[in-house]
Amino acid sequence: MRDEDKWSVYGGFGFVLGEFCKQFKDEVIRISKLDNAPQSPKIIYGIGTTDNYNVFDSPTLDVESNLLKFMEVLDACHTRYGNKFEFNLISTWFVYGKQSSDAILKEDSYCNPTGFYSITARCREQLLISYCETFGIKYHILRLANVLGAKDGKVSAKKNALQFLLDKIIRDEPIELYDNGEFYRDYIDVRDAARAIWMVVNASPDGSITNISNGTSHKFKDIIDYAVKYSASKSTVFDTLHKPEFHKVVQSKNVFLNNDKLKELGYMPQFTIEQTIGDIIDEYKR
Repeated sequence: MRDEDKWSVYGGFGFVLGEFCKQFKDEVIRISKLDNAPQSPKIIYGIGTTDNYNVFDSPTLDVESNLLKFMEVLDACHTRYGNKFEFNLISTWFVYGKQSSDAILKEDSYCNPTGFYSITARCREQLLISYCETFGIKYHILRLANVLGAKDGKVSAKKNALQFLLDKIIRDEPIELYDNGEFYRDYIDVRDAARAIWMVVNASPDGSITNISNGTSHKFKDIIDYAVKYSASKSTVFDTLHKPEFHKVVQSKNVFLNNDKLKELGYMPQFTIEQTIGDIIDEYKR
């Protein structure tokens, strides 16, 4: 395959797009984070921050990573190819921001982001739309749900908190939960997410926004209980973790994502939440 026919992937050394590049290794070119110019006119962009906490210690980081770097790359693509390229932006469900606790979020739902990460992620989407419509460039926006997988090297209490707790569970450490885990999240296995991204960038209509999710939300406490049972952990689960006021400011309690547009492309998950949790625990134990 000619390089011109491959996908130039920005963020291809990270968790999600790293899996994408692994699955479709013969059809991608991983672009270094230091480079702005693409090597082909088919772009997948997934560089950026991952949580709302930078406001406390690096308040300009979200702007620099999610907006400045993004626009430098987008402009470099335009400089090289004019309007003869397509740009696929890997975004996040965080752009929906504060919602009512039972809202089912579709791609045309009103976005109300309130944290620095989520605000700049939404702004990035809007910049892409404006830029591409101005210059006649093809684009897609992909909003990822919470992605899980054993190879996520940046797990923390701030980013991918579930996997952070899974690591504590296999160590038999006590687990503290907000609200006794009585809230809902939509999780997707990183292997399914990679396949879903492939479907969207190859088959979705130009100018579309697509939720990359399984369309099924799970109660957090149920997942934790399953992980404790599966791993035969001695961890005790407590409802003692104080929920900071900051969390009430920047995120909704529950997340329910609609994935009808993704299913129309033929997507069906290959991994259940139980399989994903089991694979993560097995990998951690190894």
